[in-house]
Amino acid sequence: MGTSQPTERKTAHIIRAALLLGYLSSYPVRAADAPDTIYINGRIITSDAENNIVEAVAVKGDKIQAAGRSEALRMTAGPPSRIVDLRGKTMIPGIIDPHSHFPLSANTVLFQVDLSSPPVGKITSIDDIIAALKKKAEQTPPGQWIVGVGYDDTLLAEKRHPTRQDLDKVSEVHPIYLMHVSYHFGAANTKALGIAEITRDTSDPAGAKFRRDGNGEPTGVLEELSAYERVTSRIPSRSAEQWGELIKVAAQQYASQGVTTAEHGFLADQPGILSDPGLLPAFARAIERGDLPIRIIVWPGIKFSQKVQSGQVKAPDTDSSWLKVGATKMFADGSIQGFTGYLTKPYHIIPAGYPSDYHGHPAMPRDELVKLVVSEHKAGKQIAIHGNGDAAIDDILYAYEQAQKEQPRPDARHIVVHSQTAREDQLDKMKALGVTPSFFSLHVYYWGDRHRDIFLGPDRAARISPARSALQRGLRFTIHTDTPVVPMEPFRLMWAAVNRITASGARLDNEGIAPMQALRALTADAAWQAFEETRRGSIESGKLADLAILSDDPLSVDPMKIKDIKVLETIVGGKTVYQSQ
Repeated sequence: MGTSQPTERKTAHIIRAALLLGYLSSYPVRAADAPDTIYINGRIITSDAENNIVEAVAVKGDKIQAAGRSEALRMTAGPPSRIVDLRGKTMIPGIIDPHSHFPLSANTVLFQVDLSSPPVGKITSIDDIIAALKKKAEQTPPGQWIVGVGYDDTLLAEKRHPTRQDLDKVSEVHPIYLMHVSYHFGAANTKALGIAEITRDTSDPAGAKFRRDGNGEPTGVLEELSAYERVTSRIPSRSAEQWGELIKVAAQQYASQGVTTAEHGFLADQPGILSDPGLLPAFARAIERGDLPIRIIVWPGIKFSQKVQSGQVKAPDTDSSWLKVGATKMFADGSIQGFTGYLTKPYHIIPAGYPSDYHGHPAMPRDELVKLVVSEHKAGKQIAIHGNGDAAIDDILYAYEQAQKEQPRPDARHIVVHSQTAREDQLDKMKALGVTPSFFSLHVYYWGDRHRDIFLGPDRAARISPARSALQRGLRFTIHTDTPVVPMEPFRLMWAAVNRITASGARLDNEGIAPMQALRALTADAAWQAFEETRRGSIESGKLADLAILSDDPLSVDPMKIKDIKVLETIVGGKTVYQSQ
């Protein structure tokens, strides 16, 4: 027989009061009221408003019943309660991924060729790329697509993108497409260009480019989304079974890193390498079958959102704790490491063939961005806009400001995704507008040396992902990995935000933050960014029992060792979904 709501409230009230006093009264705990699991003798970082650290957590069903002292919570146990002694280990709220592209990290495990350079992979030259693709071609029937991901032209010996002539050396009977590590460039062989009908007479899309040689012929290098989607839209979409397989593998990758809520940061309106409208029902199916043990937040692209609003696409009801449709995603510029980020001042080193004052370009004219933002804002949508360069961030903040002037919304929580080169005045404006920057802080590690030496120069590079400056203004922010751009490694991300160490071991000073602030940016503040602060992000009574048990305490370990922290167990809704061997 179920317990009445008044009895539940009375029991919870007595437990909370007892915890405040440091002991429990002799109030008898009935079996129906007792926790399912009580974790004791731990160092439990709650990420609550006061950043309290407690010893114990009681879990009932999929919720946290109480958090406090071990002795007090042990006294709430009943016959069915399981007592877990943490033996001093650290527990944190489950990591909430503020921005990535789940489940694409599983692509290279299952279907694609990993072309990453060190420190992620082993590719150091175009010859290495050709060799890796040839191995895949030997296993692929003629006519079927070969897709490689993760190459970085700035880390190749040749310091350039592969061309169609390079890729034709792999195969002339397989269409081949490569995705750049930034996901803002691609490269295709002659067969793939033919399928996409890209010729010397094909006009460049707005805000993008089909690169050409001296004779006007396409080189196979495709600059920005609207250029490469001409090719990727011809790649056959994943089947429902393949999406299901990707979701299962990626979920274990994320869960092994303590992630309990993942994000798919761009839901396209048509099939492509970045996304697929079929992902939304695939997530729902996986949850129904029990194949998706972590929670998902989906950001629909602007085109998908417009089709839903016009009735062209019917989106399922997805605002549960397991699957939620969140902010509408747009793009204001490209990639700084690809020289398509939109800056107010020129790049530090100008690429050959570019104007001497080259500073990138917007993804769309400012007035077009404003029109889209105002429309989504008036529809009541939260909006997340990709902006790396400070000129792009100017456009984004102008658009947000115009939207608020036309229809004030005091708690819209619009987002600037990446915010790489946000200036001091822009952070002030974000604070005034109630805008959240989400910093791609792992750029410091993976690209910091090249930002300093090639893209931005020492001064601008020193303050990329300016989290400390945001904190000084009381500006709430998050930090993210943008997986699969880089691996889903939340503790390396925290380490980068705290220490600001580059791949060469150099330090980019000025913008480091404390470990607790970095942890909050992946827990409580990440929940707040997603309008989820009332049900996840901290270890408090009534919130979802999404937890992670760690090998070390990120607050007391040597800050340089934060990246080495391992996840021992990940718990979602009170159930263990990952446990290290």
